[in-house]
Amino acid sequence: MIERMFDLHHNNTTVAQEIMAGMVTFMTMAYIIFVNPSILAEAMGKEYLPALTVATCLAAGIATICMGLLSNSPFALASGMGLNAFAAYGVILGMKLPWPTVMGIIFIEGTIVTLLVLTNVREWVMDAIPLDLKRAMGVGIGLFIAFIGLKNASLVVTDPVTYLTFGQLGQESLIALAGLILTAVLIVRKIKGSILLGILFSSLLGLWLGLAKFPDSWVMTVRPEYFSTFFKLDIRSALHLGLATTIFTFLITDFFDTMGTIVAVGEEAGFITKEGKFPRLRSVLLIDSLAAVLGALFGCSSVTTYVESTAGVAEGGRTGLTSVVTGLLFVLAVFIAPVVCLVPSCATAPALIMVGVLMLSVVKTIRWDDMTVALPAALTILMIPLTFSISKGIGYGFISYVLICVLTGKGRQIHPLMAVSSVAFGIDFFLSSIG
Repeated sequence: MIERMFDLHHNNTTVAQEIMAGMVTFMTMAYIIFVNPSILAEAMGKEYLPALTVATCLAAGIATICMGLLSNSPFALASGMGLNAFAAYGVILGMKLPWPTVMGIIFIEGTIVTLLVLTNVREWVMDAIPLDLKRAMGVGIGLFIAFIGLKNASLVVTDPVTYLTFGQLGQESLIALAGLILTAVLIVRKIKGSILLGILFSSLLGLWLGLAKFPDSWVMTVRPEYFSTFFKLDIRSALHLGLATTIFTFLITDFFDTMGTIVAVGEEAGFITKEGKFPRLRSVLLIDSLAAVLGALFGCSSVTTYVESTAGVAEGGRTGLTSVVTGLLFVLAVFIAPVVCLVPSCATAPALIMVGVLMLSVVKTIRWDDMTVALPAALTILMIPLTFSISKGIGYGFISYVLICVLTGKGRQIHPLMAVSSVAFGIDFFLSSIG
């Protein structure tokens, strides 16, 4: 039954391989169970922390399971980093808006994106992106993922003079380096489950060195008050004309973050065709847009497709069964959240770094001898990790591509939707600069 449902044989995978991939994806994403509630609780109130934890787990679990069952793709979803920070610090605290109004804004944004999917606009924009820029997105996200891994491993730290610098080789760094070397060796030796084994090995080292401790209680009791954020959004107040620019900011970020993620994961999985198209794109985009609405309904910010899905793909995940496994683990995490604490961030760092390395190989397929695409591709690759934003990096690539084509007499090769998207990015950049 599972074989027929997910077409495992046609996708050259097995149930065991998909389960392993789903576990890896969950482990690399599990930090969101604690990070998202802590960010939102800063603005909404500490009393909402348990409810936000339950909402984060359930929204991620339901959205990811739906993605697996309805699109048969190995994408996992959860509350988006960046979007949650903007909601908490930029809107709730910065603009002094009540949090139900902010969830109403996210609901409206998700509804608009859903309409754009149903009218095929989002898919048309995806198809309008030049292949070289799509590849650049994947490379840029690979660097982004590797950078996050290096940061979690404390191998790269902030510096007031040089912005970034080499971190001291402490326990976290040594654990991550040991896990990275083990993972690389296992991959070279073609050992199944190499990334998962690397995470488990690093976690055990963390426990041994005291970076993580066994919890006092292995099970969390779920109480009725833990659902206090559910269905409390205020759509009517979010429809105020003065909030249009805020809705637009959420919209442009959510719209293009997902596109970059789909390209990156699809390229790693081998889903992207020679023409740069992604099979089952419409169903993936539809689930992603509805997930934003779900996040607003549950009160845990916009839920979106995660770049960490590439970790599961690198482990061999090729079908929706990977997503179903990841989603079920998120639902289970509602009850066993303390257990997730046993995996410190430095333990997942080797997986993120290794996945980033694997994604960099696509850079050789970009046409570097054609400056029309070379500069936009380079800006996309550089700006995604340097701005810590997938959508901002894509924006730099789009705008530079359109300008170069226009100024060199190649305006006819610009797809109208690329031009429209570039204008939208220009507006977003302007609003961000004055905000």
